[in-house]
Amino acid sequence: MLTASTSLTAQDYIDLETTYGANNYHPLDVVITKGQGVWVWDTEGKKYLDCLSAYSALNQGHCHPKILQAMTEQASIVTLTSRAFRNNQLGSFYEKLCQISGLSKVLPMNSGAEAVETAIKAIRKWAYTVKGVPANQAEIIVCSNNFSGRTISLISFSTEAQYQDGFYPLTPGFQVISFGDASALEAAITPNTAAFLVEPIQGEGGIIIPPDGFLKQAETICRQNNVLLVLDEIQTGLGRTGKMFAFEHEGVRPDGITIGKALSGGFYPISAFLSTEEVMGVFHPGDHGSTFGGNPLAAAIANAAIDVIMEERLPERAAEMGAYFITKLQSMKSPHIQEVRGKGLLIGVELKPEAGGARSFCKDLAQKGLLAKETRENTIRFAPPLVITQEEINWALEQIERVLT
Repeated sequence: MLTASTSLTAQDYIDLETTYGANNYHPLDVVITKGQGVWVWDTEGKKYLDCLSAYSALNQGHCHPKILQAMTEQASIVTLTSRAFRNNQLGSFYEKLCQISGLSKVLPMNSGAEAVETAIKAIRKWAYTVKGVPANQAEIIVCSNNFSGRTISLISFSTEAQYQDGFYPLTPGFQVISFGDASALEAAITPNTAAFLVEPIQGEGGIIIPPDGFLKQAETICRQNNVLLVLDEIQTGLGRTGKMFAFEHEGVRPDGITIGKALSGGFYPISAFLSTEEVMGVFHPGDHGSTFGGNPLAAAIANAAIDVIMEERLPERAAEMGAYFITKLQSMKSPHIQEVRGKGLLIGVELKPEAGGARSFCKDLAQKGLLAKETRENTIRFAPPLVITQEEINWALEQIERVLT
């Protein structure tokens, strides 16, 4: 048996995890022990440039000192009150979220999946109590290739067979259309349609960007049919795409958004559903809740995380550095690259099918000190912390070129 006093190797850590952990992840065998800014270090002291950012949870970089300070200060005062009582951190957290989003009400949760589940509950209750949809008939339109989380309800509207296999019966009430197809959205709407729930950019789906104007068209169609437009901004929000929220690129005003990931800067599980007075007004005491959602520690961390995004102008930085990164990748002469696409610092490099899949290239990149991860089979996702410099991007490009060419 390995004990705390034993000097463990990387393989020891991997063996412990494999022996005692569920086999529901497929990580690269890099055992990270420390992180700072855009860099992480493994058990052997090797340094890596993090180009995944924990799936965009680390927009502010690893261990940002301002967020760390807020966390440690609040942790020494009070961490949890439950929502049976009020706390002095929550109100300012709500206010900041409403100010940066343009929406008027907040319901805090913990994980991204919980935020989307919250949105679905709000949508359905709005359909019955406000729109007048007959009982138990509310429908939510979603898009193929989506990803919103792993709960039973969220996998129920997935089009990825593995996400559903073995987990039936699924939750009904979802209708799937092609992503980016405004005509399909219009044709799918019925009197029972409550909402269109969609990612502005499909992250897990392979960094798929819809045609220009799609979200604006969707907004118009939804308004004409008294259908809510709810955007999943868990990965695209909080600066990642070059705007605070991805919906800002088209001047859209959604009826609701889900956010998470970078809402804590990587320090703590924090998420939220944001919506209008009308939609959030369907909730009454006892309808929904969470022991940890909106706790004072989470609120203090999120307050600092939002401050860092605004004070360091991270959306603007993502726009500038992302345009540079994408342009350089697009000009790279590689026999393996099919397409480079992205917005801000959410970038996908799709490889040709004959390249043999993206995972082997991610392993090679890790050997050269750059951490990225495949999404779907043939796409490498590059999404570094938004604090990355042009010099660091140039270093990353050198490694990418060595592997891909």
